[in-house]
Amino acid sequence: MALNKITVSGVDIRYKHQNESDFFSLTDIAKYKGAEFPSEVINAWLRTRGTVEFLGLWERLYNPNFNSIEFDRIEKEAGRSSFMLSPTKWTESVNAVGIVSKQGRYAEAYAHKDIAFKFASWISVEFELYIIKEFQRLKVIEQQAIEWTAKRELSKVNYRIHTDAIKENLIIPELTQTQKSFVYADEADLLNVALFGKTAKEWRATNQEEKGNMRDYATIHQLLVLANMESHNASFIIEGLSQEDRLIKLRGLAERELRVLSSHAINSHSLFWAKDKNKR
Repeated sequence: MALNKITVSGVDIRYKHQNESDFFSLTDIAKYKGAEFPSEVINAWLRTRGTVEFLGLWERLYNPNFNSIEFDRIEKEAGRSSFMLSPTKWTESVNAVGIVSKQGRYAEAYAHKDIAFKFASWISVEFELYIIKEFQRLKVIEQQAIEWTAKRELSKVNYRIHTDAIKENLIIPELTQTQKSFVYADEADLLNVALFGKTAKEWRATNQEEKGNMRDYATIHQLLVLANMESHNASFIIEGLSQEDRLIKLRGLAERELRVLSSHAINSHSLFWAKDKNKR
């Protein structure tokens, strides 16, 4: 399972996606205390009564196989000077799923983000806040990457619709292969000019160090509009409109849709912050 990492206050904290949830390394979080033995910090946290009560409640909410009978015994002992609890003992005793531990020379423990953030707050409230904010920031970036990929794939599908329309309506048998390629490239550049205001060649001339093409650097909104433009241009080609007329229509379409999408994004952002402000 692939491990991700965030860096907070100079501490690298690993996390992984497991069982549709994110689990953070308690071992890494404990290192914020500068402890030579992070497991001792974790065990000290686990032996407090408040921690045991929190873990028990979490398991009751999310773990249908939680051993509540054994938990009752542990809860009675929690907080006493002789009470000891480790991630492994907790997991094995109550069949817990919120904490996952690995024994051995390189022993370490991971916990569901709810539990990991609780542990971080026990160490330092400020440290907990930094972890949450950094994790949220990376999740936003991750979601944007997923959306960008989805829009890019949608654009590729509509590209096929676009090229089929060109093949059936603009390509004549007498053309050579080179001439056919020119027609396809010319129509692709029609969309580039309508959306980006420049041809692929013009973009390349000013971006010689970049890899890929101009569409690889498009925003999510631009990719969405591009996919729509390819469908419209295919229809315009079938209708027999000239390239000049199609460019005018497509340019107007691009400007209108980008304006609507941008306005929607601004309104959604404002609504989010308005709700957030009301909660505080």
